Amino acid sequence: MSITRAELIETIMYYFNEHIPFNKLVGIVVDEVSTEEVVLRFSMKPELVGNTFKGILHGGVTSTVLDVAGGLVAMINAIDRVFQSDPSLIQEKMSKIGTIDMRVDYLRPGYGNEFTARAKVIRHGKKIAVTRMELRNEQGEEIALGTATYLVG
Repeated sequence: MSITRAELIETIMYYFNEHIPFNKLVGIVVDEVSTEEVVLRFSMKPELVGNTFKGILHGGVTSTVLDVAGGLVAMINAIDRVFQSDPSLIQEKMSKIGTIDMRVDYLRPGYGNEFTARAKVIRHGKKIAVTRMELRNEQGEEIALGTATYLVG
């Protein structure tokens, strides 16, 4: 039985939303997935507070969500390349994807109730993908920017 590209992307979204325990713990929901951009969202909850005096988002949560967004868009791009050539290699390709390096610039405190992360690929080769990510609150304020490098081959 073959799977369409749309079904594959839907399966990956489901996997990220329902089968990665840490994503569930943080409350990450994958909203949009394409080879151009990935959009994630999550809501503030008491377990995500880093500064209890001000009630702001923990910096580790910020970097986690940026990493998940960057990794997912890198993965989608890598899988899309494999899907076009040999779909039977998709699971093998997914198992090899991992973060090599990531930089996060914290632009302002993580105030907000709802947060959205977006990620785009800025370069994708046979072995390495580089992504750019951003995290904003519900007012559209940029909380953080990130750049990450992922092993994809």
